[in-house]
Amino acid sequence: MEFLYVVIAAVVFIFFIGIRIVRPTRRGLIERLGKYNRFANAGFQWVIPMIEHIYYENVTEQMVDAEPQEIITNDNLNARVDAQVYFKVKSDEQSVKNSIYNVNNINWQIVNLARTTLRNIIGTLTLKSANSERGKINSELHRILKEETVLWGIEIVRTELKEIDPPKDVQETMNKVVKAENEKIAAIDYATATETVADGQKRAEIKKAEGIKQANILRAEGEAEAIRLVNEAAQKYFVGNAQLLRRLETVEKSLANNAKIVIPANTELVNVIGELAGILPLKK
Repeated sequence: MEFLYVVIAAVVFIFFIGIRIVRPTRRGLIERLGKYNRFANAGFQWVIPMIEHIYYENVTEQMVDAEPQEIITNDNLNARVDAQVYFKVKSDEQSVKNSIYNVNNINWQIVNLARTTLRNIIGTLTLKSANSERGKINSELHRILKEETVLWGIEIVRTELKEIDPPKDVQETMNKVVKAENEKIAAIDYATATETVADGQKRAEIKKAEGIKQANILRAEGEAEAIRLVNEAAQKYFVGNAQLLRRLETVEKSLANNAKIVIPANTELVNVIGELAGILPLKK
């Protein structure tokens, strides 16, 4: 009876030590005595202790840094280049088997492959074109990595070119060129704005002078019209009335000095006064 308890306890112990839990982010390959036996999906798995062994593989997206390196461009400049590669192991059985059995240390292999590929791509470009064609370099790097890793059971999700830095002296020269270009553009913009303001002031002065000129013309025309009306009134009313006023003033002065005036018969008083004043007699 005691022996039976010992056997049961041994069986329970072996069962528990053989339990394996595979997370949803992983897949597993179970080998029996060093030979592939079966595929382990996420969830509960049991392996025979000491006889079977499970190897896990991460199937989530991962990133590796290709690490900075000096690359000689087509115009013989040393550019410091760095890139990142995003990949993941496919979750199906064959892909997981390929990632474990067809390649040793996927991360290290991808880094070296990416570095070599970058040297080949950027070595054919000038430093200026390499900086302006980052999208093209990323696409080419992604295409080559995808072709070269087709038997590794992985998917190259994307590649990102982090930096393409020229030598320090070249960078300083480029900065000076960019600064000079910006100053040139600013000077042109300032000159254009100043010219626009001056042109606006000129047009305003012209408008103001035209307004003054027009006002003077209108004022002169008004004065001329007033003079014309005065002349017309003088021609029409002043001649006869002025003579009459002169005669009346003469009479007033004569009477004021007690002068004696002899008036001929059949002679109008006004005509007599007019003659005294030296003015032509009024017509009847």
